[in-house]
Amino acid sequence: MQATVTDRPPPATWPEFWRDFARRAGLWTQSRWEAGSDQPAWARLAILLIAAASACSYAWSADRPVNIEIYYAAAARSMSMSVSNFFFGAFDPAGTVTLDKLPGAFWLQAVSVALFGAHNWALVLPQVIEGTLTVLVLYRMVRRLISPVAGLLAAGVLAVSPATTALNRGNISDTLMILLAVLAADSVGSAISTGRRRPVLLAGLWIGLAFQAKMLEAWLVLPALVICYLAAAPGGWLARLRRCTAMVLIATAVSLSWMTLVTIWPAGSRPYIDGSTDNSAFQQVFVYNGFGRLDQASPDQLVNRTIKLGLAISPPPSWHRLLTGEIGRDTGWLLAAAAIALVAGLVARRREPRTDPVRAALLLWGTWLATLFAAFSATTTINTYYTASLSPAIGGLLGAGLVLAWRYRHHALSWLALAAALLATAAYGDWLLPASGTGLPGWLRPAVLVLGIAAAVCCLAAAAWQRRAAVVPAATCALLAGVAVLIGPAAAATAVVTSGFGPFQTPFEPAEQTVAIAKLQSAGFAIRRALVTLERANARLPYLMATQTAALAAPFIYASGREVLPIGGFTGTIPEPTLAGLQHLIGRGYVATFLQSPTTTDPRLVWVARHCLNFSQRAATQRPVLPVAVYFCPFYVAPPTSG
Repeated sequence: MQATVTDRPPPATWPEFWRDFARRAGLWTQSRWEAGSDQPAWARLAILLIAAASACSYAWSADRPVNIEIYYAAAARSMSMSVSNFFFGAFDPAGTVTLDKLPGAFWLQAVSVALFGAHNWALVLPQVIEGTLTVLVLYRMVRRLISPVAGLLAAGVLAVSPATTALNRGNISDTLMILLAVLAADSVGSAISTGRRRPVLLAGLWIGLAFQAKMLEAWLVLPALVICYLAAAPGGWLARLRRCTAMVLIATAVSLSWMTLVTIWPAGSRPYIDGSTDNSAFQQVFVYNGFGRLDQASPDQLVNRTIKLGLAISPPPSWHRLLTGEIGRDTGWLLAAAAIALVAGLVARRREPRTDPVRAALLLWGTWLATLFAAFSATTTINTYYTASLSPAIGGLLGAGLVLAWRYRHHALSWLALAAALLATAAYGDWLLPASGTGLPGWLRPAVLVLGIAAAVCCLAAAAWQRRAAVVPAATCALLAGVAVLIGPAAAATAVVTSGFGPFQTPFEPAEQTVAIAKLQSAGFAIRRALVTLERANARLPYLMATQTAALAAPFIYASGREVLPIGGFTGTIPEPTLAGLQHLIGRGYVATFLQSPTTTDPRLVWVARHCLNFSQRAATQRPVLPVAVYFCPFYVAPPTSG
């Protein structure tokens, strides 16, 4: 029997057609892409608005020179010039030395520079995308384990974090590391909620990739993942232990893969590994960038000793380092509230089954926060943007805490805990705010105190009348509490954007400090006149010049794309190039101009100072910005027969 026109199914729309095609191809699954019953339409719209606002705050005037780390910018341009430079993370175009970090995060920046050219916005673009994705992934993870409202609150806290906002407005590798670490947390959350094995293994992959971006800092997240999974995942303890072991092994294998390959690669056909004294990637990662940070001078301190660049050094190690001053204004606003939310949440869920997903989320973010806080308090020095890695944990804890306070609103202790968090946040925020600073609104201090006290009083009233409290008054108290908690960090993040700050600045800095940092960071870009002179003087030479430390070479490499030989790597202390190699380059006519300190004790540069012409003495009398001199070594000057 022939089918009539009315018997035929209606034609599919184009979205339905492609969706059906993707399902048949295995590219679309209900659990992976489509919104489940736990994600209403209003939540999807809200998270998209939060993500869009985050992207705008990260991208707004973020390409200012003050926001760009010129050392990483030069490396990204060098890495974009050849496959070898790209893979090994070469700092200079000739590939003589690598970065003093693993190249993982800078691979994306190098691709962006290769596609769009050496522009500041091309360096920031990957960070904007990565930071926005972090907001979305954090929402998904918290929504899966707790609720859409908790996910939105966590994403909102992350979006208004001053440390996160400042970090994502530059070209620092921490942005990618944080995204990959949150992806690992999301995978563990998926494993707990579904009981499947694959997400656990995927978490190990994410941590391994995060290691490629920021080395040992990525491993600091592993204890949180392991504790959370062992405590809350379904199945017997032996099965959970096996899966955790597999996750750690995968994370270790992926983490060590690049270093192992570089180690077995012939040393003569790759760049020297900066940050090491024996051309070892393992020494670079585990000593120079790792355990050496606990009892040895940091790279910034070493380069300051080599040549006075005026780099800012963080406060000394202490338990309260992250709670005071500029570091506190970057991320400390909500630490007290997060700690109270953690304790109150664990107490509230103490009688739930072992596999309770809410308690699992609290364990994960609580361990994450405690581990990183302890590590950052103990290291020799830290940069303020390091603390951005605390923001996902703070957001997760506050999202869970506010939702639990609402769920247990008929219990007086819930309102009392919320009132304590509000009072602690208001008092600490008032103490943290400076008397004056760039972008500091005059209304902020009284607003923090008034809103905090008003919300706490509302919570105390609700605690006294919890059995009679209607939904509307309770909702009013909860809304007021959310505003009181977020007003401080939101104002600080707004000041970061409106003041044009980036990773190296913090909200409400004194005006003189803002100007000093801006001059220091922008100094690397203000070399046009010197670059024109160098180009003319060295037009026929393969190398533009050589400098003491890669820090001095970076602005010239980024501006010109030509080889500037970095003597001694970033700190000026590594044995590359050797004195004989330097003499060979001069004798063969590769390099003739040197930028170095006139008081150096480095044998390589002492030889340059003795055998070459000091053009700084012949230059016009002008106070130099940096304590360096310019030497000119004509290639016809024969190197001595003996060292």
